[in-house]
Amino acid sequence: MADTERTPVAGRTPAADTGEKRPFDLGTGPGRVLLWFYGVFTVAAASRSIVQVIVDFDKAPLAYALSALAAVVYGFITYSLARGGERARRSAMVCCAAELLGVLVVGTWTVVAPSEFPDATVWSDFGMGYLFIPVILPITGMIWLRRARNA
Repeated sequence: MADTERTPVAGRTPAADTGEKRPFDLGTGPGRVLLWFYGVFTVAAASRSIVQVIVDFDKAPLAYALSALAAVVYGFITYSLARGGERARRSAMVCCAAELLGVLVVGTWTVVAPSEFPDATVWSDFGMGYLFIPVILPITGMIWLRRARNA
């Protein structure tokens, strides 16, 4: 084989050489910022809920369980954004919609019946303790994921 010939790495030919359209990468451009925020919120919600469940679960079991649920949702969206591809995009879209529904339901619930929540969750008061990012994040995520579908 001549030195000037290119051999594909691991038997794969680069998309540019074959003319194939590369799949849209969810974690690029504005998606990278979204991925970063979801990663930070995954760590924040998981850390908070782990400590609360271990130390004071009897104090506010509903609030702490909801914080743990938020961490799982954030983690799944983070994973989906990092993974990329159409299947991950659809899964992330469903999770963002569920997250928005959760923020709206829990936010309303904490305003209407604050006695049910002796301690705050990530989604309490529509995420006021987190500068309302929990209500902004899924909306932004769904806009980005919708844009990614059309790319």
